[in-house]
Amino acid sequence: QVQLVESGGGLVQAGRSLRLSCAASGIIFSIDIMGWYRQAPGKQRELVAVISSGGSTNYADSVKGRFTISRDNAKKMVYLQMNSLKPEDTAVYYCNANMRTLTGQRSFWGQGTQVTVSS
Repeated sequence: QVQLVESGGGLVQAGRSLRLSCAASGIIFSIDIMGWYRQAPGKQRELVAVISSGGSTNYADSVKGRFTISRDNAKKMVYLQMNSLKPEDTAVYYCNANMRTLTGQRSFWGQGTQVTVSS
């Protein structure tokens, strides 16, 4: 069974850092774009950062200069280094990956990890 599993969330004070990790597992032939999204209470899910298989990145304006997305293709993992965290970064963070599996090419989501930033 193909799945994405996030880790690394938690409670942190404003100005501190956290690193999220996401591991893909199962029978996976290839992984295209990987990314992180977040959803705060009462708000829609929004893009945080994405990275292509070749390493090209794109960030939401709200996190540019503070967050860095990276990936390890050999390990089938994607990371999100979050620095200078702000209370408004509080949300459930979801990993997303477009993967080719036995059932074809489609988008997969992780279960989410909570990030809470206190002021």
